[in-house]
Amino acid sequence: MKTSTMQKLVLWVEDDPEDQLLIQEAIEDAQVENEFTFVNDGVKALEYLTRTGAFEHLKDEPLPKLVMLDLNMPRKNGLETAKEIKENPDFAQIPIIIFTTSQADTDMMASYDLGVNSFMTKPTSFDGLIEVLRYIESAQFFFM
Repeated sequence: MKTSTMQKLVLWVEDDPEDQLLIQEAIEDAQVENEFTFVNDGVKALEYLTRTGAFEHLKDEPLPKLVMLDLNMPRKNGLETAKEIKENPDFAQIPIIIFTTSQADTDMMASYDLGVNSFMTKPTSFDGLIEVLRYIESAQFFFM
């Protein structure tokens, strides 16, 4: 899965299958050129980044340019996952956007304390989700 010069790989960590489907539909509708890979929890996200387990075959593929990370997930939540990503020198420079239903200031502050780049509350409309995807595509962190 090599990305072209126009595409940037985004790792999207979302445990809710309905939210994943909605995001995938919005990706199609938004016609963004980024490539998206989905995993459904923090453990799988870390395996993806370290190219272990089911992702060992990707060891020669480029790492994502962005991680979209839900907060409330089983096995390893978003804060635990973000902490491990930011503590690993191989991944610390990958931007992380927390994408969650939470609007709690404590979740936002805890996220920023770990070094995440942005904290976004999931939009309540499909059009809002399309706007988020277009923002991701145009955001400056892809030029890092």
